[in-house]
Amino acid sequence: METRALRKNSIALTGLAIVGVYVAAILLSFVWLPFDPVAMDTEHLLEGPSLATGHLFGTDEFGRDILSRIMKGASVSLVISLSATALGAVAGVLMGIWAGYLGGRWDQVLMRVADVLFSFPSLLLAIFVMAILGEKTYNVVFAIGIVYIPQFARVSRGAVLTIKSSEFVRAARSNGASSGFILFRHLLPNILVPLIVQVSLSLSVAILLESSLSFLGLGVQPPYPSWGNMLSAGRKVMVIAPWTAVYPGLAIVFLVLGFNLLGDGLRDILDPRLKNAR
Repeated sequence: METRALRKNSIALTGLAIVGVYVAAILLSFVWLPFDPVAMDTEHLLEGPSLATGHLFGTDEFGRDILSRIMKGASVSLVISLSATALGAVAGVLMGIWAGYLGGRWDQVLMRVADVLFSFPSLLLAIFVMAILGEKTYNVVFAIGIVYIPQFARVSRGAVLTIKSSEFVRAARSNGASSGFILFRHLLPNILVPLIVQVSLSLSVAILLESSLSFLGLGVQPPYPSWGNMLSAGRKVMVIAPWTAVYPGLAIVFLVLGFNLLGDGLRDILDPRLKNAR
């Protein structure tokens, strides 16, 4: 049923197609790249896009192929974004379902922790975490994951509050089921729809956060390619070689657009209230 709805939803299909192109490029980068993404070539410094030389997107200030670096950077950005979103989702969902189900003092304490994290702008909180943990690639995952904890906590808590008084939950409780069994066997499967939508939308912001941290020099460190550090390097020579910044910027824009469209489409498909509204 949902597969048929997905085929009919042009927004979701467009987002899925865009994300699919990036995934295909990432898989291709593991077996083939036009050039070595970190090898410098002093004979082709800041060379414009050209079919003759094979540098379809041009080269940067060190003669490195922009297309190869974008393809390699895609895997870096997507792996970090997926890992960070997964970390934030797991921690946030656990916090949210416990707070929503137990209520009382647990709810007050856990939600106040979430409120404190929510009070910081996302990028500022990520920078603060990176300043404490240090400029390591794996620390970017923790920084972005921490940013996402309160978001997933709020979504899961709200969903649990709406269904924890349902008949099937009361029946399980009257049969002597433990709180853990009720949470993971009955409540969690019934709040997956908003969580799936939240994950798809969060991935787009995670990509922006990773790119921003790398742009500021706190994320993936040169010479390893990341769209953020490519943009940072490209802005210094953008007047004479605009392709060094334009192509990495477009790579970010289209992937973020793809996840946003996919998230909007999934929300239209999975949210019964939107179905009834149409």
